[in-house]
Formats: sequence, structure tokens, C-alpha cells
Amino acid sequence: MIKFLDLQKINAQYAAELKQVAADVIDSGWFLMGNQLANFEKQFAAFNNVKHAIGVANGLDALRLILKAYIDLGIMREDDEVIVPANTYIASLLAISDNRLVPVLVEPNEKSFNLDLDLIEKHITPKTKAIMVVHLYGQICWSEQLSELAKKYNLKIIEDNAQAIGAVWNGIKSGSLGDAAGFSFYPSKNLGALGDAGAVTTNDDALATQIRTLGNYGSKQKYINEYKGLNSRLDEIQAGFLSVKLKYIDAENQYRRQIAERYLTEIKNPLIQLPFPVNTSYIIAENQEHLWHLFVVRTNNREALQNYLVDNGIQTIIHYPTPPNKQLAYKELNNVDYPITNIIHDQVLSLPISPTLTNEEVSHIITTLNRYHL
Repeated sequence: MIKFLDLQKINAQYAAELKQVAADVIDSGWFLMGNQLANFEKQFAAFNNVKHAIGVANGLDALRLILKAYIDLGIMREDDEVIVPANTYIASLLAISDNRLVPVLVEPNEKSFNLDLDLIEKHITPKTKAIMVVHLYGQICWSEQLSELAKKYNLKIIEDNAQAIGAVWNGIKSGSLGDAAGFSFYPSKNLGALGDAGAVTTNDDALATQIRTLGNYGSKQKYINEYKGLNSRLDEIQAGFLSVKLKYIDAENQYRRQIAERYLTEIKNPLIQLPFPVNTSYIIAENQEHLWHLFVVRTNNREALQNYLVDNGIQTIIHYPTPPNKQLAYKELNNVDYPITNIIHDQVLSLPISPTLTNEEVSHIITTLNRYHL
């Protein structure tokens, strides 16, 4: 069976370095807010070309803390609105509603799957304070039009960059395009920890200070709590692991692009709709705007295709079977119609695109897909 993502194989490549980090942390006796975290934050800020990187417990907390900090800084307040794509993973919405802000769902572009930037302005109201763009599946969601729109209405742009670490738009890294960005280092991400982990990046000094304070119980000085904060800290072992794996992320992303290029050029089955990269002016392997965290196809009979692939030794995953507006957690949205979102969630299927896939495995996947028929 070709696994969708073989985490054991991925981490085995760096096992000696990871084990050394674990030993170093154990021997140091220092497990939180030490040198490993400081080193990773410095490296991660440099990687993303930003002034500040703040390690936090997970990707959801990264987004929660950004919004909570804006509230504490007086930039937002309860019941303000945040525009967010309707087809994102539910974590994007949870960060908004957890801060008693209102998520305003906007449909995606049916080709790119990213937030349809042409639809944003008609959803802006006097209560709108931010746009949360999600670089879904690894493709950057950005344009000059978006920047101008934010300036026009004095809106913050928050990047949900959980899936696009290392992607580049016009020479600018995702994670440094907006006012702040949240990262997830969940083990299956392109830069994955060996447990939960996350980070925030920003060039805003005041925001960075507030996020760091809030993530440490609202405290800058031990036992002195200025704010009602959270316990959301990136521990020493995970920070050390991430420092190891950060060294290899660009090479792994480039290999993902090479696999994607093969899929896009060699899969010829009309029953399978391939993803549509925004920038197709040069070969996919050199297109830095998409790093292919996921390679997501669409088909009218997803169950049949998925079963066929399993029968031929290929594991796939659905990202995501149920959109946020159909979840019980957001029952107030259950009767709101998002037709493009609903169609996408009914049809999408993610193919393996791991950096440990062999050329032979990629060829088998392509050949198998081209033989598929109903």
C-alpha cells in the first residue's frame, strides 16, 4: 500500500538529529522557554523575512492569539466581523468565534479553491475588522487588489498559513504578506513537529509583545498577570525538532512541486478534474506560489474512485468531507447556502504527494488513475 503520508519514513530521514535534540533537552533539564525555543524563533523569523516569530502550542492557538491580541490592543471588539473562506478547515472559524467575533463566510474560487477575492467587498460592513486568508492546500491566496481593499476599509489581513510554509508571492514569503500569520506544525504539515506545535509571525512590535504575553498566562513577569491570557507555549523539544526539520523544508517543498508537475502533465483521465494553479505561466516545479501541501482532485463519484485506488494499493484522504457551515458546532449556518463550497467538499480527494514518494510510486499512481473508469 502506498501510504497517503508516511510520517515514520519522513522523520526517519532525520532520526539521528532528532534524537540528539531530545537528548540535549533532557540533559539540560530545561523544558520550556529556553534556548531551543529562542533559537527556533530566530530561525523561523529569518526564514519568513519577518521581525517576530512567537512559538505557541498549536495552529489554532496561533490564530486565537492574534485575534485576542487585537482585541486587547483596542483594534477589535466583541461582535466585530472577520471575513473567512467558507471552505476552510473549521479551525479558522473556531479562532474567530472563540474570541466572540463573528465569522463571515465567503465562497471560494471554484478553480483555485482559495477565497474568491472578487466577492470580498460586498461582504464588508461597518463591523468588519479583518480578512482571514487561508492559503489552502499550499497555494497562496493574495493579490494587489486584496491589499488595496484592506487599506480602503482599514482592515487587518491575517494569514492562516498552516498549509503554505515557504510559498512565495512576488518575492514575498507567505507568513509575511499580511499583518500577522498563524502557523501549524501538526505532524502532517510540510514542516511538522512530532506533536502539536504552532507559531505566529508579524512585523508589528506591539502585536508581537501582546501575543507573547497572552500566550504566557497574560504575564510578562512571573506571577504578575496583566491580561486574561492562555497557556500556549511551544516546548523545548518540539522547538528543537522544528529547528532540525526547518533546514530541509525548501528541498522537500521543491520535491512536492516536482511530483505535482508530473500529476498535472501526466494524468489524462477526463473523469478526474485536476487542480488549477493560479500562476501557470511557467512550469509547476518552479512556481513558488504553490508548494502542494495537498494535491486535491475532484470527481463526481468520489467513493468509487477512492475505493478503486485502495484496491490498487493507493491510500487517499478527503480534505474535508464536511464544510464548516454543515457542522453542528455552527448550526446557525446550517441553513445558509454555500453552493460552491458544498460541491467542492462533496467532490474533493487528496492524492499522495509526500516528499518520500519514489518515482516508481508516483508512476503507479498516475497509471492507475489513467486506467480508472466507471
